[in-house]
Amino acid sequence: MRTTALILATLTTLLPMQAGAADTDHRVTDRSEFVSLVAGRQLTHLGVALTVGDNGRISGRAFGKAVTGSWNWQDGYFCRTMTWGDEVLPHNCQTVRLEGSRLRFTSDQGAGDYARLTLK
Repeated sequence: MRTTALILATLTTLLPMQAGAADTDHRVTDRSEFVSLVAGRQLTHLGVALTVGDNGRISGRAFGKAVTGSWNWQDGYFCRTMTWGDEVLPHNCQTVRLEGSRLRFTSDQGAGDYARLTLK
């Protein structure tokens, strides 16, 4: 169960700041800013490599298994549904926070586990 919780947190997602941007520590609250941060990049961290497309798709691999899913932006939250291997991960809305060169995704609208992913 702990492994599943870690994977859920990890799959929820930290990125380098865009050149010229001044504020490197804040909550991302709108879709356009989020897309500008992840566009054309891969989110990575210790066995996880994900792409979050501006088309609402998620793809990649985590701990040797395929990851697929979809996402949307809803009331200031990154909301996603994903499959990790054969396991369906339930719909979850998460806060996204830019922290220097990373994005921190916190599940359950900011009240749950979190994961930091680096952008490549």
